[in-house]
Formats: sequence, C-alpha cells, structure tokens
Amino acid sequence: MEREDMSRPRRKEDIPDRWQDYTAVGKRLKGTRFIAFKVPLKQALIRTLPPSEVFGPWELLDALKEDNHELGLIIDLTFTSRYYNLQDLPQSLLCVKIFTAGHEVPSDQTILSFKRAVHRFLRDNQDNDKLIGVHCTHGLNRTGYLICRYLIDVDGMDPAQAVQLFNSSRGYAIERQNYLDDLQHGPKRSNVGMEEFEQEPQRGQAIQRPPVAASFSRVHRDYYRSHRRGGPSHRSHPYPPQPAHTPRPPLLARPPLLAQPPLAPPPALFHPYRWAPQPPAQWRAPHSDTNRSRHPPLPDPQWHPSFALLDRGGALPNLPHYSPNWTSVANGDRSADNRSTPNLRNPVRTSQRPSANRYDGC
Repeated sequence: MEREDMSRPRRKEDIPDRWQDYTAVGKRLKGTRFIAFKVPLKQALIRTLPPSEVFGPWELLDALKEDNHELGLIIDLTFTSRYYNLQDLPQSLLCVKIFTAGHEVPSDQTILSFKRAVHRFLRDNQDNDKLIGVHCTHGLNRTGYLICRYLIDVDGMDPAQAVQLFNSSRGYAIERQNYLDDLQHGPKRSNVGMEEFEQEPQRGQAIQRPPVAASFSRVHRDYYRSHRRGGPSHRSHPYPPQPAHTPRPPLLARPPLLAQPPLAPPPALFHPYRWAPQPPAQWRAPHSDTNRSRHPPLPDPQWHPSFALLDRGGALPNLPHYSPNWTSVANGDRSADNRSTPNLRNPVRTSQRPSANRYDGC
C-alpha cells in the first residue's frame, strides 16, 4: 500500500496516493521517544493544496510545538527522494535516510540500520527529551513495523503490546498482514553491531519558512510558461491551477440614501390631439437674457363687464334708442360730444328707409 509504484512513471509534481486520507501526525508512543507521521512534502508539492491539508517540514514543527514536543531526528523510510530534501528542512532538524521498499518485510540490513540510527540518537541525547520522528509515505505500515521491531528486539516488549501501542498512538492500525505475522510470530532480529557507526545524520539547510504567496506565484508562472505560444509542453495542465486560498475583497457598504427632491406638481397627461395648457407661471424658468423670446410678449386681454353676463348665461345688454341724428361723417371727424353715442350702421342695404317708430318698443 505504501510502496512507491514503479510500474507507471510518476511526475515530480504528484502528491502520493492516498496521502490526504491520513492525519499528518500521530501521538507520542507512551514510554518511548518515537512519534510517527506521514511524509512531509516540499513546497513544490503542497502549493496547490488547500491550507487545511498543507503538511510540510515547517507544519510538522508547528504540530509538535502545540503538544510541547521537540523533534530532534527524522528517519525517512520512503523509497524515493522526491518528497523533500535538505534544502526544505529547518536547520534545527537532523535527518537519516534509509531506503525501504514497501509491501514487503524489511531486510535484516534495513532493520539493523534503523536500530543503529535510533541507538546513536538516544546515546547522544540522554540529557533531553527530544523525539525521534519516523515516517514512510503514510507513516503506517513500514513505520509501524520498524518501530515495533525495535521495541520487541531491543526493549523486550511483547509483540501484541507493541502493535497495540503503535496503533493507538498513530490513530490507524497496521494494515499489512505479512508485517503483523512477522512481528507476532517471526523470529527476533539480532542486535549485534547496533552500536557501530553507519551514517552521519544530515542537518537541514532551510533558514526560514518559505512565503506562501511566492509558491502561489510560481504556480501561475509555471502554468503560463507551459501554455505559451507553440503549444503546451509535457508539463502542461488542462486547467490553470488555482491557489489554495484567494482572498476576497471586502464587501462594500451600501451608499447612504439620497435626500428626497422637493415635491413638484404632477405632470399633465399628454394627448396627441388635445391642446395642453401651459403650466403655472411659478413653475416657469425665470426670465433672463438667455431664455427670453425675440418677440415682445402679447398684452393681457382687457376684461369687460359684459363678459360677466356672458359667463353667467345672461342676456345681451339693450341696444341704445334710435336717434335720427345719423351722419355720414367719419368717426375720426366727429366732435367729442357726439362720441358718446355709438355709430350704428345698418348692415343690410335696402331701398326702403325704416320708419321712425320701429324701435320705440325696445
């Protein structure tokens, strides 16, 4: 399950199969210096993961710090070197690499190399309580087997008790039945040569935690570089990679309500065939040199008392009595005394002169 699949080529950007299905770090095995965790990944592999699933060397230190633990040594059991290197490890960590194939019980030489690394660290760190972190791909089968093998062969722990202690501390049970059969029914391995020196632990070279924003920028840089003119390269992706978290702009507050404009008279209904009266004078724009008309305004019509009779439906006023003093002189030539008498002319021309008493009854 944890063995790196050699049957198909894997890209360097790939995350291990089912790596996200396991919790990152287990609990310290009670009474020991061991703690198991899955492989921490370098920045180039975790840059596309959401923040809740990111687990690298710096996140490993953060997780141990929360439980007041200090990590002194990492024993890497993976059968590859693509997950991280010394440039990704903080300078406070020491690392020992033991290439261990998955799916099969580790060889006696692999078991002895593991015992030597643990024995030397415990000898050099008797005055502190630093832990030994062991991991394979998922931190379960190969990790569980070698930790239990050390507890059985060196510390003399009962096989069933050792397996139970590891399972409860890691949070998962060892799945490989061949591992369980060898631990519970197989022979103990010799501890001869365990005190001998085999390899010097390597110290990490990372001085500070890499910025997250820089990793996101590299994602987009690699994507657009692979999709430039000339066609996608062998490292192109079908879709542009998305960062783990895109900050969203803050929501804008709604603008305050504008003041209501002053009330205006309702507009008159428009009819295309009806004359619409002009609005009252108080709603017109004030007269100025820019909007005045070229023509002088018409004078207001003079009101006559007879208009009131017409408005009230009354009769027309009586005509003045007939006067025989008709004259053929023009109106402009009459004297001022005769202007009070209206100049009435018969609109109908006739050859017969009307009688003098025709209007006496009026």
